Amino acid sequence: MSITTMTDVKLPVTEPETELLKIAEKRLKRKPTYFSIKKKSLDARDKENLRYVYTIEFSSNSYQPEKPSYEQLIKSKTPQKPVVIIGSGPAGLFCAIRLLEHGIKPIVIERGERVEERAKAIDKFISKKTLDENSNVQFGEGGAGTFSDGKLNTQTHTPLNKAVLETFVKFGAPKEILWLNKPHLGSDNLKQIVKNMREHILNQGGEILFSTKMTDIKIKDGAVASITLQTLKTAEQRQIQPELVVLAIGHSARDTFEMLRERGVCMRQKDFAVGVRIEHLQEKISFSQYGKNYKLLPPADYKLVSKTGDRSAFTFCMCPGGFVMPAASEYGGVVVNGMSNYARNEKNANSALIVQVRSSDFESDDALAGMEYQRKLERAAFIAGGGDYSAPIQKVGDFLDGKASDCFGEVLPSHGAGTKFFDLKSVLPNYICDSLKIALLDMDRRLKGFCSPDALLTAVETRTSSPIRIERTESMQSINVNGLYPCGEGAGYAGGITSSAADGLRVAEAIFSKLNQ
Repeated sequence: MSITTMTDVKLPVTEPETELLKIAEKRLKRKPTYFSIKKKSLDARDKENLRYVYTIEFSSNSYQPEKPSYEQLIKSKTPQKPVVIIGSGPAGLFCAIRLLEHGIKPIVIERGERVEERAKAIDKFISKKTLDENSNVQFGEGGAGTFSDGKLNTQTHTPLNKAVLETFVKFGAPKEILWLNKPHLGSDNLKQIVKNMREHILNQGGEILFSTKMTDIKIKDGAVASITLQTLKTAEQRQIQPELVVLAIGHSARDTFEMLRERGVCMRQKDFAVGVRIEHLQEKISFSQYGKNYKLLPPADYKLVSKTGDRSAFTFCMCPGGFVMPAASEYGGVVVNGMSNYARNEKNANSALIVQVRSSDFESDDALAGMEYQRKLERAAFIAGGGDYSAPIQKVGDFLDGKASDCFGEVLPSHGAGTKFFDLKSVLPNYICDSLKIALLDMDRRLKGFCSPDALLTAVETRTSSPIRIERTESMQSINVNGLYPCGEGAGYAGGITSSAADGLRVAEAIFSKLNQ
């Protein structure tokens, strides 16, 4: 079947996408019977001539696009004992869905609540400063990504990424994520998508235990023998003898990391980064990126890197038109993160502005030393914020001048749990502050206004990635515990929603292979 593909098709942002059909018709000299947008990106290099750039595919003959690969999977032998997945973030959910497609019915263990109850717990934390250590921005159905911008772009290159996007669409995501250069879901969409995934898992015979925590793992003869589960609302405990265990625990499961270390599971320190959330007026960011015609386009994002100092600094998880979120998961610690809904229509833009952390910065060579490094900064931020989960905050101009702020300028904070003015050099190490100052000035050269004196810095951003890697082999199993599958961001093998979900698919395929050897 003859399919025509056209790349680098450019349309002014003022032109409707129906013009693409006219282009295809002109090429074929007849109306196409099949037409699809395969890729869409924005070319904003010339602010006087903003254009979308497309790749399109079309044909004058009947054509049926290839069905997603998940509809063609071979059914597995039924394991004698249950396959257990610890965690229901992207890695855990996608692993469970792929196992079900192979005919394997897993049990998913989630310490947090269903996404509906989880949202209520987060609202309660924001309004009343009452933290639930098991159901919050970090823990609960959907993982930390559910309360983020829902970005799906990734620096990894694997065919599994396409399967991830197709699966999201299957469960209710906008179809445009299949072709946008920078797809995102938004926190509002993610809540419904995650709920749809849950209902699918249950309808297909899987099991999900919410408010249930794995408190112990027994290892015998180098293999998983049993795991202990605790129902958090009743403190009831029980043991399961699993066939296999998938560790999709997320980057903040500190008590689980401690338990795994005590049981001898091989893990090591991993580099990560810490810093602040930087907040600007969204319209100023959009104007800087797109010029006077910025209102013709969706809210602008940015991605900046600075290598001018001794340590690399970069922006991460940029949230156009969003909020700075209180993201603590431990009593006595302040953590901030970013979140946007799909429309990205709030007044402020925010992003992590973070600096490389090296293992030499830690106080020991213990595998969990990076975790303790994070915890120390979070406790310092808690004290600086007044001890009630308010976040310490400082205007960029005052931070550069080395003085605490005493009033806000044009940018007002979006951190719902409150803020308190504080000189951030008393929260962050000197080498982090020095790197941030250099980076702010350097990044302003590429994004005018980034270093605006009224922009806000809110501390502390520590949960950018896992500080730990649980070592695994090419078969995806722990290098010293047979039947234990470290998976996703928490295990140190992913860095966002798409890469975590893809790792969940990868682990599911490894499990299928093991069960069917």
